[in-house]
Amino acid sequence: MLAMVIDDSSAMRLILGRIMRSLGFDVVDAPNGAEAIARLQSGVLPDIALVDWNMPVMDGLAFVNAVRREEKWRQITLMMVTTESEQSQIVRALAAGAHEYVIKPFTPDAIADKLALLGVLAY
Repeated sequence: MLAMVIDDSSAMRLILGRIMRSLGFDVVDAPNGAEAIARLQSGVLPDIALVDWNMPVMDGLAFVNAVRREEKWRQITLMMVTTESEQSQIVRALAAGAHEYVIKPFTPDAIADKLALLGVLAY
């Protein structure tokens, strides 16, 4: 299975990439939503995308909206992984089409638990 980690922090991409690899995923990453969209357009089709909210060029909510507008990408599972912790932000992300929401900081177990809940990881 393929995971795409989308975060403007190279350290966070490294951390999430390491977690996802330890769970058996192949990983590609992108520093913002626009680059992630470009990768999707080039044919990279992840099973799951872990998406930060606050990024330059294209933020995570705009990325979620863009993915949900395209029929060919609707099967991608989207999980927000962000510092945005206000209830209204969580509701906005889920309403836009994110399947799950993880608030930073997180533990590897928290990521694994959400993936299991989404059915993309068998415990």
